[in-house]
Amino acid sequence: MHPEPSTPGKAEIAAIANRIDRPIVLVGLMGVGKSTVGRKLAGLLNSDFRDADQEIEEAAAMTIPEIFEQFGEAYFRDGERRVIARLVDEAHGVIATGGGAFINDETRALILDQAIAVWIDCEIETLVERTSRRDTRPLLKDGNPQEILTRLYREREPFYSQAPIRVTSSDGPQHDTAMAILEAIDRWL
Repeated sequence: MHPEPSTPGKAEIAAIANRIDRPIVLVGLMGVGKSTVGRKLAGLLNSDFRDADQEIEEAAAMTIPEIFEQFGEAYFRDGERRVIARLVDEAHGVIATGGGAFINDETRALILDQAIAVWIDCEIETLVERTSRRDTRPLLKDGNPQEILTRLYREREPFYSQAPIRVTSSDGPQHDTAMAILEAIDRWL
């Protein structure tokens, strides 16, 4: 019998961090925990964290729902692409992206080429529960969240699956997901 692999300690995490030579970019559907897990992951790696959606809002001096309402999704996606390119270029430690960012061919190519793309996957039921906590998600405004998230998952899975690392988020502590990402990056490197 093989012993269960142990969770990395501080020395092992520092060793993994030293091997990471580019930003870690988290991709996946809304509600998977990219921002929460990203903050935890950045803390573990002793690096900085940037949320692309927050950066977009700051750059536009508007909320994402306002951008969608006033200018439409295509305008938002173009700004999102430019912000993510800047964040990757500035080599921030951990970057959380919006759910649709990785669908853009240019953005996806940039992330795959210059960052470590991590797809955080999650059960649809969990996403429905998590996204119901806030009503700030433009794509969920006009319909049944379960149906919309299921459709988005089907449409986006072929893109998300191009990320070299895939970790499943569960109902457990986000710290567990952050540790699973670290272990997956360690194996991938």
